[in-house]
Amino acid sequence: MTGTPAIELRKINKRFGPVHANKDIDLVVGKGSIHGIIGENGAGKSTLMSILYGFYQADNGDILVDGKKVSIPDSKTAIALGIGMVHQHFMLVDTFTVLENVILGAEGAALLGGGVSKARKELSRLENDYGLKVDPDALIQDLPVGLQQRVEILKALYRGADILILDEPTGVLTPAEADHLFRILEVLRDQGKTVLLITHKLREIMAITDTVSVMRRGEMVATRKTSETSMPELAELMVGRSVLLQVEKKPAKPGKTVMKVDGLDVIDSRGVKVVKDVSFEVRAGEIVGIAGVSGNGQSELLETLAGIRKASKGTLWIDGDQSNLGETRIDPAEMRDKGLGHVPEDRHRMGLITKFAEYENSILGYHKDPKYAKGPFLDIPAIKANANAEIEKYDIRPPNCQLKTANFSGGNQQKVVLAREIERDPTVLLVGQPTRGVDIGAIEFIHKRLVELRDAGKGVLLVSVELDEIRSLADRVLVMFDGKIVGERGAQADEGELGLLMAGVEGDAR
Repeated sequence: MTGTPAIELRKINKRFGPVHANKDIDLVVGKGSIHGIIGENGAGKSTLMSILYGFYQADNGDILVDGKKVSIPDSKTAIALGIGMVHQHFMLVDTFTVLENVILGAEGAALLGGGVSKARKELSRLENDYGLKVDPDALIQDLPVGLQQRVEILKALYRGADILILDEPTGVLTPAEADHLFRILEVLRDQGKTVLLITHKLREIMAITDTVSVMRRGEMVATRKTSETSMPELAELMVGRSVLLQVEKKPAKPGKTVMKVDGLDVIDSRGVKVVKDVSFEVRAGEIVGIAGVSGNGQSELLETLAGIRKASKGTLWIDGDQSNLGETRIDPAEMRDKGLGHVPEDRHRMGLITKFAEYENSILGYHKDPKYAKGPFLDIPAIKANANAEIEKYDIRPPNCQLKTANFSGGNQQKVVLAREIERDPTVLLVGQPTRGVDIGAIEFIHKRLVELRDAGKGVLLVSVELDEIRSLADRVLVMFDGKIVGERGAQADEGELGLLMAGVEGDAR
């Protein structure tokens, strides 16, 4: 790298109580480059970027922007220094237009007429310069997520950003939308902008970045030119050991149908039909994946099958046992009795009570099992013995069943839920977003467990927004768009074809 860096961080430290989130971090980011930052969940990436954007202040250390030492007490100062940030969860007002969102907080005129006119011209220039076409008069709520993200980038550029931080930018995008975002980032780089990309997706790092820095347990452990590294090396640097990146599994041997869904409709609290005439089956010894961009009915489908949400119409069979979901709501306890396990998408909202100890969470929903009761009372020693056995089998860390679940990392919390459901020997396991917010080492472990469950003759229904995860694990892939199943593909499903289906470009279901 030649010339003055766009960003230089020197010996940045940040503590939150006993947690040392950033430890003596050094980082140099070259001007006009795309610099990736990767690391496990809790490695300190977001804390570091929040310091750079003024959300947090470092306990000590120096920040240099364009070679000059600066203090960034708030995001207003960061913006004034030419630093913009596109958050993982967009900061847009749904009922405002694109133009109104772009100028919000930077109107530029006491009487808005002149300011809006100037803003419209500037927005048009930015759209043309960077390939960020979007209708300035469209309401945000009417735009797909890919275009909403463009609005976030335009907001930052409108405020004069020369340095753009993107936090997990492809989490809500289809493959085609992600590819288009990468083309936009390349244009930004080629026109002299500097991009900091936070992601956990190694494929994206290899595809788009010039340089990549790796964080582990609050420390910066390596920086590499992307052209001189590889996904296996980066994975090992992130975790501190070699990691199996590909799911190893033998071909499925599907048996009898263990779950069948026919004509399922679900209407949400707004009166909107979010699941529309969905029918499919899951057989013993196979993983059926449901792919789709978040918000297309997958969450409501899982919740309905688990007994959490009532259907307006539809029939469900579990191992031959029929339920008319449109007439009666079957609660989660009944579904468990029928042989259905459920790993929910949101482990904090539905899978755990984080103020409870690990051993208490290990039997949630199964606390009436005679194994854990002595008459009307819980058998605490038996519950703790069960929890300790699961801790050992699932490598849950720290190995302390009396520790509150809030004190475990995301990956270990997910293992608690997974162990609880798998160890009850379900006929069918529903799994929602199994590796969301989970580090790469725990991802490897979770994937192995799901394949083992399949090979033991169980049926698995997997919902994930991670297309790589679906393609790696699933023996059959169903694609949901706008509440409907719009296609079915086999184990070797083509990423491009799945991406088109996810975007609502229908093909022949086969």
